[in-house]
This record gives sequence, C-alpha cells and structure tokens, in this order.
Amino acid sequence: MSDSDPPFFPPTPNPLLSYPFSSLLSSSTPSPNPSSNYDLHVSFQGKRKRTGVRRKAPIVSTLQSNPPLPPISLPPTTLPPPPISQTAHPFKTPLEKPNIPSDISEEIIVINREATNEALIALTAGFPADSLTEEEIEANVISSIGGIEQVNYILIRNHILSRWRENVSNWLTKEFLASVIPDHCEVLLNSAYNFLVSHGYVNFGVAPAIKEKIPAEPTKPSIIIIGAGLAGLAAARQLMCFGFKVVVLEGRKRSGGRVYTKRMEGGSKFAAADLGGSVLTGTLGNPLGIIGKQLGSSLHKVRDKCPLYRPDGKPVNPDVDSKVENAFNRLLEKTSRLRQTMGEVAVDVSLGASLEAFRQVYGDAVTDEELNLFNWHLANLEYANAGLLSKLSLAFWDQDDPYDMGGDHCFLPGGNGRFVQALAENVPILYEKTVHTIRYGVDGVQVIAGGQVYEGNMALCTVSLGVLKNGSIKFVPELPQRKIDGIRRLGFGLLNKVAMLFPYVFWRTDIDTFGHLSEDPSRRGEFFLFYSYATVAGGPLLIALVAGEAAHNFESMPPTDAVSAVLQILRGIFEPQGIDVPDPLQSVCTRWGTDSFSLGSYSHVAVGASGDDYDILAESVGDGRLFFAGEATTRRYPATMHGAFLSGLREAANMARHANARSLNIEVERSLSKNTQSCAALLEDLFREPDLEFGSFSINFGGKTSDPKSTAILRVALGAIKKKSNSEGTRADQQHSNKLLFHQLQSHYNQQQQLHVYTLLSQQQALELREVRGGDEMRLHYLSEKLGVKLVGRKGLGPAADAAIASIKAERGNRRPQ
Repeated sequence: MSDSDPPFFPPTPNPLLSYPFSSLLSSSTPSPNPSSNYDLHVSFQGKRKRTGVRRKAPIVSTLQSNPPLPPISLPPTTLPPPPISQTAHPFKTPLEKPNIPSDISEEIIVINREATNEALIALTAGFPADSLTEEEIEANVISSIGGIEQVNYILIRNHILSRWRENVSNWLTKEFLASVIPDHCEVLLNSAYNFLVSHGYVNFGVAPAIKEKIPAEPTKPSIIIIGAGLAGLAAARQLMCFGFKVVVLEGRKRSGGRVYTKRMEGGSKFAAADLGGSVLTGTLGNPLGIIGKQLGSSLHKVRDKCPLYRPDGKPVNPDVDSKVENAFNRLLEKTSRLRQTMGEVAVDVSLGASLEAFRQVYGDAVTDEELNLFNWHLANLEYANAGLLSKLSLAFWDQDDPYDMGGDHCFLPGGNGRFVQALAENVPILYEKTVHTIRYGVDGVQVIAGGQVYEGNMALCTVSLGVLKNGSIKFVPELPQRKIDGIRRLGFGLLNKVAMLFPYVFWRTDIDTFGHLSEDPSRRGEFFLFYSYATVAGGPLLIALVAGEAAHNFESMPPTDAVSAVLQILRGIFEPQGIDVPDPLQSVCTRWGTDSFSLGSYSHVAVGASGDDYDILAESVGDGRLFFAGEATTRRYPATMHGAFLSGLREAANMARHANARSLNIEVERSLSKNTQSCAALLEDLFREPDLEFGSFSINFGGKTSDPKSTAILRVALGAIKKKSNSEGTRADQQHSNKLLFHQLQSHYNQQQQLHVYTLLSQQQALELREVRGGDEMRLHYLSEKLGVKLVGRKGLGPAADAAIASIKAERGNRRPQ
C-alpha cells in the first residue's frame, strides 16, 4: 500500500447517501474510529474472539437477562443468500441489461433489485455499505470521491462480490459481468473487477477453476517467501496466479506454521488433532470458510453450551455461575469506562491492574467458589489474547473487536491441516531451510539459509512475531527504527495444549466444550478448558488448554506429569457420575514457547502498544523490496488464522503493485512524514477535544487565536455525514422478517469505522466554513468550490501538518479530557 492517501475532492450533494442501502447504517450511531491511536471505545459487549470460548451460562429465572439487540431497519427486501453458498451451482444466467431511467436518478445504474442484499454481502466481506475503503481510495478506483461515480462503483463492486459468492468454485469473468453492467460504466467495471481480483476478494482459493489460472511458466520477477504458514501460502498462490516466479523457504519439515494438524493413532483408533490454530472465529465473510466450501466441506459450529466443574469435580451451581458471569461482565464495563476517562494515560496501564482494582472494590463477601469462577473467566480472557492480563494494554487490548467477522465459531472436520495441504499443493516449497539473514536493497534481495544464498527481486517475510522479537533473523541493512520499536511494543503470548486420543468417548456428546476451575489463582489457566473433537476429528479426541501463566510453566512440565494431571481432573469429574475414564491411547503436549520457529502462539496489544503497531509491522522496507505478512501485521484480524491468510493476500497485491510500478519506471508514492505514528497519536489526542465542532466537522486552531491567518487543522468524519430528509425514521414495513441474520451482523453495522479526512486551513477560512448553511454537504461543496481545498487521509497530511500538530500540542500543554 502507498503510505500517502490521494487527494480527496469534496463532492457536491452526494446521491449515495440517498440510495436505499444507506439505511443499513442509519439506525445506528457510528462508533469512534477504531483505527485511531487514542480513540478508546466504550463497550465490551458483543465480543467474539476476545473473550475466548463462547459459552452460555445456565439460565436462571431470578436473574435479569441482557436486553435483546435492537432491530436493524431495512428497506423491504428478500433474504440475502448466505455469504458462502451451500450449494454448488454455476453462476446464474445474467439478467438482461436494464434500461437506464430518464428521471432524476438517471445517472445511477440499476443492475438488479437486490442492491440491499448485495450491500449486506459486501459488509460481510469487510466493505462499508455506502463508501469506499482506504484500500480503494489508495488504489484510485474512481477519479474523484463522492457523487454519482462513487455510487455506481459501489453498486458494481457489491454486485461482483455477490455474484462470486453464489459459487466460489468458479472463476468469475469480467465478460460475464459486462452483460449486466451498462456500457457507459465499463471503466468502473474494469476498476472494480481489477481491484477485487488483485486484492484477493474474489477468484481466490483452491478450487480447480482457480488453480487452472496459474500459468505454466512464470513471466514476472522472482519472489522469495520466508515461511510456509497460512500467510506465506496465501501469498505464494496469489503471486503464482499473477505470473511471478515464487519459492518458499520453510524451516520446519512441514507446511502450516502455527497451524498444525497431527494424526494421532492408537489401537484401532485415530484422530486429526489441531495442535495449533483450531477454531474459525466467525464465518460471515471468513476467507477460510470459502476455502472450506471449495474443499466440499461443511463447517461444524462450536456449540456454546459449556458446563463448568469445581475443583472437586462437582458441577458449578447455576445460580453462582450466572451471578459471577454477570459480575465479571460488569467489571469489564467499568474497566472500559475507566479507560475512557483516563485518556492516553490508559496506554501505560494493564487490563489486569484495572480489573484487580475494581475486583477489590466491588468484590467483598465472595465465596471460594465465586472467586474460583471469577479466576476461570480471567483465564478465558488470557486464552483469547494468548497473554497475561498484567501485560495487556488497558487502552487497546480489544482494538480489533469492531472488525469481528460475525457468525459462528467453527471447526473444520478433519482439521485445519486440510487448508494447509490444499494451499501448499504445487507451491515450490523448500523445507528445513532456516533463514538467518535477509539482505535487501534497490537491486533486489538475498535470503541466506544455512550456506545457501537465494536471490530474488522481492522477498516476503512471514515469520512469527516471536521470531522477530528474538532477533533470529539478521536484516541487512537493519530494519527502520520505527519497525524495531513496533516489534518490541507488541506482545506475543502463549497457549499450550494436551491432546489425548481415548479408546472411546466417555464425555457428553451434546457439548463441544467444558471447563474446570482451579483453587490456585496462579494456576487458573492450567487445563481450565476442554475441547471435544469427537464429532470432527474422526475419533474420540479430547484437548485440554493451558493459558496464561500456567502456559509458561507448562513448557517445563514433563509430559507424563501433564497427562496425569489432566486424567486426575477428568476422573474427578466423571467417576462420581459412575463413568470410568480410561488411559489415553496416545497423548501429545505442545511446546509453542520453545519451538524455535514460533517462540509463542499469537500476538496481542501489550501495555505501551496500540493498533498502529500492527500497521507498522505490515510496512514494506527497502523501497518496495522487503514485505511483511502474518497475523501480527493485521490490526483488524490479529491472532486469527483468517488474519494471517488475509495478510498474505494483502502483501501479494502490494508486491504486484510495486513490481508493476518498477516495470513502468513509476515511483510508488510514499508519505513524506518521518514521524507518522507519533503525529497520528497527537492528532487523535487533539481531536478528542476540538476547539470548534459543527456537524461532522472538527477544527483545532494553532498560533494566536486573534490572528485570522494562523493555521487550523480540519477533520471531517465522512461516515457521520447524513443527508437531510423529511422522511427520516423507519416504517413498519421496512422491518425485515428474518432478524437473526441482521443480529449476527449487528457488530458490522454498529462498529463500521468512520473515515476521517483532513486538511489545513486558515483560522478565517475555518470560521467562514462554520457559517455555511445547508448542512455538511453544503460545507463540503464550499470547501471544494469556494476554498479550493483538497481533503486527504491521515497518512497524506505530510510534514507541514506534522509541524502544525506538534505546535498545537505544545501550546495546549498536557491537556487531559475532563
């Protein structure tokens, strides 16, 4: 990606805001921009990945239940197809080209009558319903932002996404789409199609029709990929499809990295055990769900019924279970409000310290069972983050929650090794090649593994954050200091497992998980949760999780001791019920912390870090010669398998763009700012308390307030701009009958980030802008037509704005929110 955003040209009144699918977002209040450095969002509700296993506490009639999610108002429509088609069928016959109407909306194309449904599908793929993503803006998909052209582009983009989702095993051609897109929109069709294909939103995966597109002989420069995990494999397949010559260097004897499915055997039994990444966290738009569909496999929903057992093996009292879970959630809410009042100070405070402070204040007169249960929830939180609560940032530990995929948490029957096997097919991978040096420069790259030197045009490094932290690879020249600092700030935690294959299933078959409480707070994460894989692994397989501090201690625990401790817990639970617990036929204990190719499990935002550090790790270096991918390089989907996969697709697009620019002798634009992160932090801090605010516009003044020529910084929150209407509100007939789907998508609607754009003005111009009547749209028109101002993204402000930001901050001193 380019480090600078293209200019933003404010439009005249934007017809996109009056198009029907804009109502998808109109009923909810946009959240603060989750990409901002100090924008601390308030609520912990609706968490998916970040609260570990998803479970329902037993329902107790005397306790008040949580209020239902509010309904989402939509225009009358039919139920959209599921994001991943459940039936394999060829693409439906295209509709005839519609006649272009001659009324007031004559320039807005009508592809079909499913625009709202297609917008919903685009939402699940990570696209806003009525605006462009930053990726699209950086790719210059349209000539100017806003207006009819943007409306039509979005309609075409959403239609392309929807048509491919109808059958993800086919290669969707531009010619097929051209039959339904008006001729005058051919340029927009080309732009949308090329963007979606090149960035891996359509026509990706392992289906035969897609594999056929890989050319027999590469025609483009050579690329070296370090690491054959999901990120490396996704990038390799995509780059091979683009025509690049690719080689993957893998230190292990296998592919997959931290996704590892081991075949366990004993007697006549066998099972596929996922010793690394195991759960697909959300299915709505999840690219791995699409791969699963291409493999002809249906996913198994992880059932959220999770009974808990006390240290003595007896079931936890349902009343106590609900009481403690509600109390735990209330503490999280109090912690969330605390971080908002603390402002940027929260960056240097841990989530654990905050929770413990509130627990001491509000946790009087608790029983031992309640305290043990509370510690179980803490262990579950540490499992979700693969990190100690004492290390997690209070400010940003859950910064990725707004981007949750939504939908069920699932297992892939047969294990996630099926993904790895399919993605690695026909990819040139050299195993047992431990890379220790990467040289990069204007002429290309050299990657040294052992005594062998591999030369290429570009390289993609997908090693784990643990390996980067350890300094196992020497970079020549040394990585930029900002990247070194980002690697240092981000956290990389640990999760371990004990996998056991039994002669038969002795546990309940109507559940997929059950938990066990510990009396020792320091061992709260030791075998605290059990996953049953009997329905998906091919045999009676049970896996015990070890999280938090216990995960680190587990690294030095003898395997026989570990298995004995697990069996003691299981027998304490089941033998009082008259159920014998046999010895396992085979057991495996993981040691991800001492595995030299991982040195941990997955990343988290540690104290002192922020979501910006994920972006820093994703930045390329060496003038587009060395690139980085992996779960620790995606601020939206860190610590997930789909995050790793998507980062590989992202970097494949970036590498192709740089290679194309070099072939055309075009310089890829980069930001001139040398201190982007610190200025971004200051910028967000300033706009939490702007000097002037009206509509979607916020302004901060610099210099003397009496000087009309002094500099002012303007921010416009595009996601908040609404078109005035006398018909606002919802009609009864706009309520969709199937609320379940929309409740599942609630986080997407409520949490869609606003796109902030900026510019520099004089104080006099800012005051004139405030006096413009007619709402935000007329103010945008005034900026463009009267003042000739171009709005840009945060990365495009440049050094002049950096200086102004720093100056304003210095004049304000260390101002804190009240």
